[in-house]
Amino acid sequence: MPTVAIVILNWNGKQYLQRFLPSVLSGTGSGHRVMVADNASTDGSVSWLQQNHPRVDILVLDQNFGFAKGYNEALKQVKADYYVLLNSDVEVQPGWLEPMLALMESDTRIGACQPKILMEGNRGRFEYAGAAGGWMDTFGYPFARGRVFEVCEDDHGQYNDRAPIFWASGAAMFVRPAAYHDCGGLDEYFFAHMEEIDLCWRMQLAGYTVMACPQSVVYHVGGGTLPQGNNRKIYLNFRNNLIMLSKNLPRKQLVWKLPLRMGMDALAAWKALLTGNGVYFIAVLKAQLGFLYWCLFYRKQSVMPASRKKGPLQGWTNKIIVWEYFVRGKRKFSEIMQHKAV
Repeated sequence: MPTVAIVILNWNGKQYLQRFLPSVLSGTGSGHRVMVADNASTDGSVSWLQQNHPRVDILVLDQNFGFAKGYNEALKQVKADYYVLLNSDVEVQPGWLEPMLALMESDTRIGACQPKILMEGNRGRFEYAGAAGGWMDTFGYPFARGRVFEVCEDDHGQYNDRAPIFWASGAAMFVRPAAYHDCGGLDEYFFAHMEEIDLCWRMQLAGYTVMACPQSVVYHVGGGTLPQGNNRKIYLNFRNNLIMLSKNLPRKQLVWKLPLRMGMDALAAWKALLTGNGVYFIAVLKAQLGFLYWCLFYRKQSVMPASRKKGPLQGWTNKIIVWEYFVRGKRKFSEIMQHKAV
């Protein structure tokens, strides 16, 4: 039987481990490992784990490396047929691993997949970070089956089909180790946010497929480390998105899409300032300066695509999601992509 290592990256998340780790342990078969990689927490997470969950393997990192480097460092020490990158604020259902494992075993070209992700506090609604599988629009704005910008749909089974997607959520990502390591892992410059989308993009360019597996269901609190609207989160999302586009878009597209994307971000920032949200304005301005800084000094240190697959990518649309959402008033994935419930 293939082995699965469920690796939970933790930084001062003892309250989430106390609340959600029991579901992971009870919902995971005995043949698989549950591990916590601790990013130098100061809240007693490690001692609590040692005292209360001796079954859990603990990897202690000597500093807070963030999401990207934290996982890269941890996974260097993990031997398994598959990894699951799982947030500490995720509750899983019994038997949650089996559908994803069966899907991954069915096709070696599948590099990663994700379960259906619902809100922990509203279990009939999709959660922001991934919902039923991530997509990308022509200017690099991510959205998902069940979530467009801030609008999360109620789950009525409308996205219960196994389907190729553009990106799998880092909140609960089932990944093939060969795909992870051959593609260079998570880009450590990102620190946090967008790094899983960048990795899935590089996987697709290398010939792998990314899939949604909604037969597996988990519940995510979301925003456990950096809450929605936090200026650091805004900065990282906007900066890392520009870096991701610069790395992965074909050059012929990049030369005109990148300036337009930066202009669209600037318009959003000015709109926020005029409505009294100076924090958002400053964060986006810093993000654009941060992107230019990366271009000048750190581009060569980032993880670039190992190859450039020709042909269309799954989960990518040439539609402009900003236009569809703000001008045409389409709030649901099914309206924008004309998805039919199955």
